[in-house]
Amino acid sequence: MPALSLSRTERLAALRAQVRTIESQARREAYECLPFGIEAVDARLAGGGLAGAALHEIAGAKAGLADEAAACLFIAGLAARQADKVGPKAGADTKGTVLWALKRRDLFAPGLAQAGLAPDRLIYAECGCDEDVLAVMEEGLRHGGLAAVVGEIGRAAMASTRRLQLAAEAGGTIALMLRRWRRNGEDPLGLPSAAATRWRIGCVPSAMLPVPGVGRARWEVMLVRQRGGEPFEWIMESPDAEGRLALSAHSGHRPAAAGAGEKRAA
Repeated sequence: MPALSLSRTERLAALRAQVRTIESQARREAYECLPFGIEAVDARLAGGGLAGAALHEIAGAKAGLADEAAACLFIAGLAARQADKVGPKAGADTKGTVLWALKRRDLFAPGLAQAGLAPDRLIYAECGCDEDVLAVMEEGLRHGGLAAVVGEIGRAAMASTRRLQLAAEAGGTIALMLRRWRRNGEDPLGLPSAAATRWRIGCVPSAMLPVPGVGRARWEVMLVRQRGGEPFEWIMESPDAEGRLALSAHSGHRPAAAGAGEKRAA
């Protein structure tokens, strides 16, 4: 007996089921984490890396140019590796594009390139205030076509970070917020936030070389809060030309001091 043809209602139901399957697959791909590629670090991160469709906040450990520059390069390395990761999905010869919203013209393009983030992969958005940066970040995240969205912020309320988190989830895009120290010395991570992770980056002396010269820059990388996991600290070497960090040979990972995360970051 020949099979009966499907009715219009049944065909629509089958089509909707296919669409839901495709959307579910796209959502899973968007939420894939960004690992550091360092077993000792990834093992301590909930999910094995940074959530790919979430807000992450990074600040210098202390007020001052050195630590803020380290935090900026930390973000550049993350954004560069995320762009490499998502780029091949768009085409064989393309790489992902990163949107960087800023208030000050103090980014040093050659420095970002040394951390893997070349100028031709960046779109700069110059903003006049924190509110404009937040608005640009949200628009970029909801667009869904960017590899990463970076924003430099002095102050952001909990409601603003929630909006960015929701926008990151909606667009399947990672959000990296550089929290800059304010002139009055206010702790950039002192206010509550909806970010999935919060980091402090501080400069430490370079490793000694067997010959005269300056070794690869080293940082104290402090994960002061993560959703679903514990805070930890590592001594790491700064990014190479592909945005990859390295664990210092003289440093093991260690838990953050008891209570330090709660006192220094909400």
